Amino acid sequence: MSSKTTPEQPLPVRTVLQMVGGWIGKLGTVWVEGQITELTARGGTVFLTLRDPVANVSARVTCPRGVYEATVPRPVDGARVVMHLKPDFWVNKGSFAFTALEMRPVGVGELLARLERLRQVLAAEGLFGVDRKRRLPFLPGTIGLICGRDSAAERDVLENSRRRWPAVRFKVEPVAVQGPYAVTEVGEALRKFDADGEVDVIVIARGGGSMEDLLPFSDEALVRAVAACRTPVVSAIGHEQDNPLLDLVADVRASTPTDAAKKIVPDVGEQLTLIRQLRDRGRRVAGGWLERETAWLAAVRSRPSLADPVREIERRAEQAEQLRDRARRSLTGSLDRAQDSLEHLRARLVSLSPAATLERGYAIVQRPTGDVVRRAADVAPGDELTIRFPDDRVTVRRDPAR
Repeated sequence: MSSKTTPEQPLPVRTVLQMVGGWIGKLGTVWVEGQITELTARGGTVFLTLRDPVANVSARVTCPRGVYEATVPRPVDGARVVMHLKPDFWVNKGSFAFTALEMRPVGVGELLARLERLRQVLAAEGLFGVDRKRRLPFLPGTIGLICGRDSAAERDVLENSRRRWPAVRFKVEPVAVQGPYAVTEVGEALRKFDADGEVDVIVIARGGGSMEDLLPFSDEALVRAVAACRTPVVSAIGHEQDNPLLDLVADVRASTPTDAAKKIVPDVGEQLTLIRQLRDRGRRVAGGWLERETAWLAAVRSRPSLADPVREIERRAEQAEQLRDRARRSLTGSLDRAQDSLEHLRARLVSLSPAATLERGYAIVQRPTGDVVRRAADVAPGDELTIRFPDDRVTVRRDPAR
């Protein structure tokens, strides 16, 4: 709008609406995807509401009956379609609506192709990586359950969990689990539980349904919200054969809501059995160890040194006395032999002494130096000699003339 207005120069309503209509008319046509609701037919026109599959946003659409009937298969309430629309503004009523020029149903094959493309994009970003998945706590204090109001999935999770562990605690957030409000409500409940410090595990549960009913759980916004959660998330959507993208991004995938109950809490009976088994095993191990140690102690106590310590001391004392007597005998024998040898040597020395020689009637000729003269040839003329007898001695000189 380019016209300038003032309180003194306002524009009539018709002029403003005509200007709005002209501006909207310049937008041209557009292809739009959505879900049909509030479908009614009057005369040659079919009126419907085209709702966004994720956000709580919708628009009115008028469709000529010929365009509607030319669509095969003919759309019904809840069907997803792609429509070629032209925006129209009704000046007389000041209302806005789209006029359908063409309508095409979104087939299962096309939906699957879109989901596959989205899966590849998210996988390339690492949202489905095993390394980013967290382990569930062994026994969560509080479990946050996101499910349909009064649904079979809620009953399955609660009843089976309490049957396995009666003291388990839940916080339940009922939400829409299909339709245009599902993604928004599930996302809000998810953020609420993730911010709750008491919640240790979040379970998103829904019963079975058609692929179209489960499409909210493959929505990109919801998948990214689950990936951003700090609290471990368990996906329990549909039946075992169902595989929305939420299963791939969740930390744990349960095939059914009942299976989710088995994964989030342990079975008290199984744990009690395990405790008994471990206790029995511990008792056997401890008992075996005590038996081995008792046998070892008995064997040690049965040894002579411990069975009769005094006897061992006495035995050692006897050994000491025997060794002492043996040493005394050995030393005495050695001394006796040495004494005999000494006396024999002394007798021999006495028999060989000069005095003994003189006692036998011999005389000893010696030089003044004390050397014994053994041969006459050793005495030179004029040498002075001493002749020793048993009782006296005489000094002589050899005649120089001889």
